[in-house]
Amino acid sequence: MARVHVVGAGLAGLSASVELCERFEVSLYEAAPQAGGRCRSYFDATLNLTIDNGNHLLLSGNLSALDYAKKTGGFEKLAIAEEAAFDFCDLQQNTRWRLRPNAGKIPWWILAPDRRLPGTAGLDYLALATLLFARPGQTLRPFLGAGDMARRLWDPIFVSALNTAPEEASATLAATIVRETFAKGGEACRPVVAVDGLSAAFVDPALKFLQARGAQISFGAKLRALVFEGDRIAALDFGDQTLALGADDRLVLAVTAPVAAELLPNLSAPNEFRSIVNAHFAYPPPKNMPLLTGVVGGWSEWLFAFPDRLSVTISAAERFLATSREELADKIWTEVQAVAGISAPLPPWQIIKEKRATFAATPAQDALRPSARTQWRNLALAGDWTRTGLPSTIEGAIRSGLAAAREVAVS
Repeated sequence: MARVHVVGAGLAGLSASVELCERFEVSLYEAAPQAGGRCRSYFDATLNLTIDNGNHLLLSGNLSALDYAKKTGGFEKLAIAEEAAFDFCDLQQNTRWRLRPNAGKIPWWILAPDRRLPGTAGLDYLALATLLFARPGQTLRPFLGAGDMARRLWDPIFVSALNTAPEEASATLAATIVRETFAKGGEACRPVVAVDGLSAAFVDPALKFLQARGAQISFGAKLRALVFEGDRIAALDFGDQTLALGADDRLVLAVTAPVAAELLPNLSAPNEFRSIVNAHFAYPPPKNMPLLTGVVGGWSEWLFAFPDRLSVTISAAERFLATSREELADKIWTEVQAVAGISAPLPPWQIIKEKRATFAATPAQDALRPSARTQWRNLALAGDWTRTGLPSTIEGAIRSGLAAAREVAVS
């Protein structure tokens, strides 16, 4: 049986491996001591809790991610809301509301005042419809406008989805999100959260799935170089050993864009990145608090009410990279108290700054993304930075693994 070598055990590499392991022998290599990449959990001694290295939200319309979780056995670790409902709190105006798209494809919810942003009318939501006709090269801000509705609704949604400011973000990437979620109705927009941690839902079950099917998994295996031979990859150089590829062996390179650019000559790949700041507080949420709350008018953007902690995510966070961790913790905790309706001294906390969390979802960077297919007949690329049609998301990473698996399966 031919062997597929998968380099990189983030979600892209795991997805490719899971897809291939029942048809090929699979060897999976990861430079880090653990799998998951940016989508993983770890025990934080400061909090005395297991937390995620970054908070992630999926929607029920992210079918590739949900199918992957079902196949590997992690689906039961996902909490899927019964309806599409998004709670918001405006700290500047001291107001709260809930956005509730209806389940069907006909968006009658925009005509119901109790389902939409207060003070808006149904016609104000046409921005989503016009966005579906965005052309390559266009940025997002002209579609969203710059008024109060953009500040209170559209910006929080799209900044978190694209991790890029609307002034420079790709309108076509935003349109794909709308097309696969909001345009399909509320049934495709139900929030999905890994309440027990990302590893429990997406990483650990996949590793068990692969091990049960005989896959070879190696950690601490950093690929140093590729050995080229004509139109194929002939060997993998791991520094302490060089692994020759058989005539029928294939390779999926599921590493980050910067690493791929070092390994492959003249690779077109994104080279600009955007930051994310996550804040975690060892304080259980109040009873009946929504699992997810959008925060407007503050530093915080989304507040997650996990069973054992309160966690905040701030996207496109370059403006906070120079801010001290202590100042971030103090300010964010003040906002968390206001949103959660609590009064308590600052609990044990952790601030995680991901300086290069995702590629910049601009038209120029999107145009640099390569497809899964390469000029080498036994090599395919995977990663959320490849040409998935989506921004850097869990859905995009898993979809890229599937695309790479299809390429090597027919090579």
